[in-house]
Amino acid sequence: MSGSCFAERLEHYLPLTPKEKDAIARLEEQERSYRRGTVVRRENDRAQELFVIRSGWMYSYVLLDDGSRQILRLHFPGDVVGTSSAAFVDASDSLVALTDVKLCPFDKLALRPLFEHHPRLAALMFVIAQAERVSLTDRLASLGRTSAKARVAALLLDTLDRLRVMKSDIGSTFHFPLTQEEIGDATGLTAVHVNRMMRALVEEGHIERSNSHVTLIEEQRLAQVANYINRYAALDTSWLPAAS
Repeated sequence: MSGSCFAERLEHYLPLTPKEKDAIARLEEQERSYRRGTVVRRENDRAQELFVIRSGWMYSYVLLDDGSRQILRLHFPGDVVGTSSAAFVDASDSLVALTDVKLCPFDKLALRPLFEHHPRLAALMFVIAQAERVSLTDRLASLGRTSAKARVAALLLDTLDRLRVMKSDIGSTFHFPLTQEEIGDATGLTAVHVNRMMRALVEEGHIERSNSHVTLIEEQRLAQVANYINRYAALDTSWLPAAS
């Protein structure tokens, strides 16, 4: 992908000025490659770097007292990962390459001039962070109050909606490279239970599966099954300051 994929993600919500694009591009001047399964940063490690994903998928997770893993969030191209740790000296979660990935690391000190000289960018990043926070709150409610089928369905819908931020013409079929164990760690289910729920979604005509690809048949009907709300479709940017 040429240019800044982070800028491309931001422009889904608001056209950026050349100065704003240049400021964002400076965060992506370096690039590192990681193979699937690589732990890029561990929970409680020193958290000085953040990362822009240029290609591939990642996930963040925490380990629980019993040794089990809770996947908190999937991360896609254009995402900035590690932002939660900008508030702390040590990392609050671990970051893992779900597929082969290319990352652009940058020191969190690089955010200071961005916020000082480009307040509109800072405000837009704040708005997106709030959408992500509400989406995470939705998942928390889903884990505590909805059925296993609804949890899996919500994960599929959330993945597709977030992929569409960077590729609006993606349609209803998308690559979904998670294993059953990884889906379980994201939804609080065992791998066996995940397998049953995926089969049930297929048998009930909600989805189709082919190797590592998933097709959502009727997204609106599936959203009702999952009690799911798309938090990325329309964000209010009317209050943002003028471009610098």
